[in-house]
Amino acid sequence: MKYLHTMIRVTDPDATVRFFELLGLREVRRFDNEKGRFTLIFLAAPGNEDAQVELTHNWDPEDYDGGRNFGHLAYQVENIYETCQRLMDAGVTINRPPRDGHMAFVRTPDNISIELLQDGHLAPAEPWASMPNTGVW
Repeated sequence: MKYLHTMIRVTDPDATVRFFELLGLREVRRFDNEKGRFTLIFLAAPGNEDAQVELTHNWDPEDYDGGRNFGHLAYQVENIYETCQRLMDAGVTINRPPRDGHMAFVRTPDNISIELLQDGHLAPAEPWASMPNTGVW
């Protein structure tokens, strides 16, 4: 058995691709299906192309309630503070700041939770250590 990808449904593929690019992922392939009226976009972290995220964009508008769009994705990062700062600088809300130097949560433009986990452990540092949660994750 081999892991292939995780799929999430998205309403704005351009905004979602930009979000994942901020995390460090890159588009590895794209497939438009005119007859089925959908686009599949596959992204992966450089050097880790076997672990992919499939963004599914159905061309006809549809509400994704009841968990049809997904739960959360988790990514290990080299420096959680630098990653969160880069995301904040781009206007992304840090829903659960990395107060412990180990874990944070953010959300995609479609409200999919992304868990960021520090590779190893960093000591708690400001402003993160005293930053409150924002919303839910």
